[in-house]
Amino acid sequence: MSEGKNRVALVTGGSRGIGKAIALALPRACAAVAVNYRERGEDAAEVVAALNRSGARAVAVAADVSDAGAVQRMVDEVEERLGPIDILVNNAGMAAPRGLDDITEADFDQAIAVNLKSAFLCTQAVLPGMRARGWGRIVNISSIGARIGAGSVSIAYGTAKAGLEGLTRAYALRLAPEGVTVNAVAPGLIDTEMGQPLIAAGAAARIPVGRVGTAEEIAQAVLLLVGDGYITGQTIGVNGGSLFS
Repeated sequence: MSEGKNRVALVTGGSRGIGKAIALALPRACAAVAVNYRERGEDAAEVVAALNRSGARAVAVAADVSDAGAVQRMVDEVEERLGPIDILVNNAGMAAPRGLDDITEADFDQAIAVNLKSAFLCTQAVLPGMRARGWGRIVNISSIGARIGAGSVSIAYGTAKAGLEGLTRAYALRLAPEGVTVNAVAPGLIDTEMGQPLIAAGAAARIPVGRVGTAEEIAQAVLLLVGDGYITGQTIGVNGGSLFS
């Protein structure tokens, strides 16, 4: 990434967990990082402070990325403060446990909006600039649940993440000739706030490598995809051997 000193990245849901680890790793591939958050402003400010200490330019930007107007305002603010967005990591997501007997239409709509629609909205907002410059990297954070159904969480979550992988391939096919790559990373069980209930239930014992993953290991996969212009349309599984594809 010899050109990385000129690149600007946006990470949605970057205030904690996997998003935080990705934001903190991105200065190896770019000069500036925008950390999106919806509610955790103090956490996002801490990530920005850490990035500044590392020598990277960084800003925190509040937005509900499931809302089109909020997304456009976020992109406009990032580009005004840092410059054109070259790297987009669609990490924002949510997983509310719901059983078959208690999931509602509102639950389903929310899961689709936060985990899938947000990636569409953010991608559409940054694409004009990427296409005009002939360079862009989009990485969508999926989940092992896209392939195994995520029955322990919610059918809505698994459905949304499967849709995200389909969205990844559809964009990749259309954008490949224009210098914009689109890929996904699908974590297995990771040691984050979201993963804690499964970790507490002993799920790590079923992982072939014998442990849960770290958010930093997901960030490493994102950096691989940001740095490689020949990989596109792929979903990289980072799951300790829990699923082979």
